[in-house]
Amino acid sequence: MPQVLKDHCVIEDNWIPLEASSETVPEGDVLLTYNQWQDFSEQLPTHNGSVGVIIEGNAEIEDIVEPLLNLPLIAINFPKFADGRGFSIARLLRERYNYQGEIRAVGGFIRDQLYLLSRCGFNAFKFSDDTDLTKAANSLQDFSETYQVSADEENPLFRRR
Repeated sequence: MPQVLKDHCVIEDNWIPLEASSETVPEGDVLLTYNQWQDFSEQLPTHNGSVGVIIEGNAEIEDIVEPLLNLPLIAINFPKFADGRGFSIARLLRERYNYQGEIRAVGGFIRDQLYLLSRCGFNAFKFSDDTDLTKAANSLQDFSETYQVSADEENPLFRRR
């Protein structure tokens, strides 16, 4: 079974991504693209399991956020590691919309970005390659102190002393 890095731990990933050609939603915890989520909206109220949504890093979150806030998982796809728009989406979800569920980074991000991704509100990471998740978890502890306010720290350093 695939694994994911969540809340600093390597765990089994029980979320099933729905194939693009699927005509029905299988039982269990399923991860749908935003378009699939809209297409299958009539089936979802009776679905046996949880439903999460993958949104693209270029999504206009303000236009689509309200119904997503009740989902247990919002995954944000990074088309490539140099595209930082997903950082902003996660921060908006945590700070402006007070989203408490799992925010998962998927796609083209790299291990060096994990610490900053977590500061923006991500708490789970699904790599697209064979990255060693144990080593990746260690990189979340790269820095012992932060100066700035972020999704994971509401006070700047000078107010914490």
